[in-house]
Amino acid sequence: MRYRSSITSVVLAVTLLAAVGAAQAHDESKYPNWKGQWLRQGSGQGAPWDPTKPWGRGQQAPLTPEYQAIFEANLADQAAGGQGTDPSYRCIPSAMPRVMIAVQPMEMIITPETTYVLLELFSTVRRIFTDGRDWPAQFEPSFAGYSIGQWEDTDGDGRYDTLAVETRGVKGPHSYDSSGLPFHKDGQTVINERISLDRTNPNALHNEITTKDNALTRPWTVKRSYRRIAREQPIWSEYICTEDNRHLVIGDQNYVVGGDGLLMPVRKDQPPPDLRYFNQK
Repeated sequence: MRYRSSITSVVLAVTLLAAVGAAQAHDESKYPNWKGQWLRQGSGQGAPWDPTKPWGRGQQAPLTPEYQAIFEANLADQAAGGQGTDPSYRCIPSAMPRVMIAVQPMEMIITPETTYVLLELFSTVRRIFTDGRDWPAQFEPSFAGYSIGQWEDTDGDGRYDTLAVETRGVKGPHSYDSSGLPFHKDGQTVINERISLDRTNPNALHNEITTKDNALTRPWTVKRSYRRIAREQPIWSEYICTEDNRHLVIGDQNYVVGGDGLLMPVRKDQPPPDLRYFNQK
C-alpha cells in the first residue's frame, strides 16, 4: 500500500509541476497589452476600405481590366437602386479582410498558442495560430479564413510589439466594402497583416493590411486603425443581421418587403418574380 501511495504521490506532484510550468510559460510581460474593447477610427458602416480615400471609384483600387468592368457594372446597379456585388445586405458575413474595419467593437485575447479576435459584427471569431504550425495540406474555407501568425520584437526591448499574420482560405462571396469592390472568384486571396500599438498612444492600435488577389494588378496595402474604448467594464451587444432584414433575393433579382408586408421593387421597371408555381387568376 505504501508503494502504491508513493507512486500516486509522485504522479500527482509531476502533474502539478506540469500545470504550474504551463501557467508560468504564458508570461504576460512578454506580450503587448491589447486588452479591452476596440472600435474603428473613422466612418462606420459602409466605410471605404482605404480610410484615406473616398468611397467607390475614389479608392483607386488596382483592379485588372476584367474586374474593373465587374466593379463598374456593380456601381451602375447600385445607382439604379440595386445592391451590386456587395453580399452583406443578404446577411452574408463581412469576410476577411473587410471584417477588420471593425464597424462594431472587437476584442483581442492573447495566449501563447493562439490570438483570438472576437468581432461583434456577424459574431465573427478569428483564430490566429502562433504555435509554430505550418499550413495544413487541406482545410475548409471560411469567411474568417485560416490565419497563422508570428510575434515580433521590433525594437529589441524583450517584449513582443507586433503580430505578423497571414490569412488564406477566405470563403466568398465577399467584397472590400459596401461599394462592392470585388475579389477574384478563384478564392486564392492571401492577406498579410501587421498589428501593433501606436508608439506614442497605447490606446491606438494599427493594422497594416496587404491583400494579394488575382483580381489586382499588384498587392494592395491599406492601414486601418482602432481606438480603445475607455471603459473598465465594456458593454457588448449581440448583432443579428437576419433580424428584420427586409431584403429578399428571388432568382437573380433583389426585392424588399415593404412595411405593409408586400413585395416591392428596388429599381425602376424591375420585373416581378416568376410566379409559375402559384395559382394565378
